[in-house]
Amino acid sequence: MKTLVLANHKGGVGKSAVATLLAHLFASRKLRVLAIDLDHQGNLSKPLRMSQRAAVAAVTSDALLSTTVTTLPAQAMVLVQSGPELIGLERQPTLHTPFARHLRAFLVAMDRQFDVCVVDTHPSPDIRMIAALASADFVLSPIQLNQEALDGVSALLNHERVGLRKIKAVLNPKLRLIGLLPTMVQATPFHRNNFLQVVQHYRSLMIPLSDRLGDIASLPHRTAIAEAQAQGAVLWEMKKTAARDAWREIEPSLLWNDDTVTEKEAAHAPAA
Repeated sequence: MKTLVLANHKGGVGKSAVATLLAHLFASRKLRVLAIDLDHQGNLSKPLRMSQRAAVAAVTSDALLSTTVTTLPAQAMVLVQSGPELIGLERQPTLHTPFARHLRAFLVAMDRQFDVCVVDTHPSPDIRMIAALASADFVLSPIQLNQEALDGVSALLNHERVGLRKIKAVLNPKLRLIGLLPTMVQATPFHRNNFLQVVQHYRSLMIPLSDRLGDIASLPHRTAIAEAQAQGAVLWEMKKTAARDAWREIEPSLLWNDDTVTEKEAAHAPAA
């Protein structure tokens, strides 16, 4: 099983929507999918529950850190949903190391039951994010094209506690950054200018879709994506033409991530 963590130190960047899309995409390709929601807001849990595609585990995700969990439903797609107890984990510093160890042991126990695990995290740099990154194979960071989000890229990489470089050096040398994924991109001069800035400053961290200069993975701003999230629908199965058109636009960007996580093109993933 390969574990992919969605992480960003800024909220509202479309992280949970990307996690939901990827979980459904992996499942549609006949992979056995485990989805874990470590964000107490539950923005991954709700659409997956509503979709009725995932069996919901009896435990909530806080239990994966606080106790020993070794069994889940024997289904092809399983959701470990968020719970309010997640908020209190950071306030127990003496237990942070056991929390991380419990999560790692759980993922090891699930290795043969699932092909891929998608983990959504809260933007706060707390033990939930540390524990997830300490045991992950890959991390993908959705970002918005505004100055606040762009400034957060440095924190994502260099935060003294949960920066990817610190996690990789101290806790998890196998961790690979798939890249930055601009989301909610609009065809406006402001967004075009910011997109160019991102590519110029973080070219090595972007996700190339081909050898053509500027052919970078990104997700456009489309209301159908938000509608699918709110309705618990699978985007490409929605009857609205706008939804199917949105999927055709974003499919190449998500298929690249799918191929990387499932090791079909892992050699092309940029390193952190």
